[in-house]
Amino acid sequence: MAAATDVRSAADNAGELLDAILRSLKKDKAEAMVTIALAGKSEMADHMVICSGRSSRQVAAIAEKLGERLKRDRGVVCRFEGKEQGDWVLVDAGDVIVHVFRPEVREFYQLEKMWADAGGVTGTGRAGS
Repeated sequence: MAAATDVRSAADNAGELLDAILRSLKKDKAEAMVTIALAGKSEMADHMVICSGRSSRQVAAIAEKLGERLKRDRGVVCRFEGKEQGDWVLVDAGDVIVHVFRPEVREFYQLEKMWADAGGVTGTGRAGS
């Protein structure tokens, strides 16, 4: 029974982290947010979030503010990839992976399409929507 409680607790923590991330992204006006459930499909994380910013500067700022808020409010230290360029920033928050794109770059890589076959995709849609 303790193992089931641990699994449920980990899922609750991942869900709370996801909620905090989505609030931060909305606050910074990230666009076309999509959430993909990865639990049971991938070992890398429980959730993936994909969103867009209108410019390289906004993309980098969204990622930076997200990292600051998670560290301050939840004690989560994030790792970043691509923050210097601002075209596509990957934010590794542990149980949740966040991809922040410029719309053109997001359209080119089409991560949502790649994961759509796995199911569990929810959100406002693609970068152009």
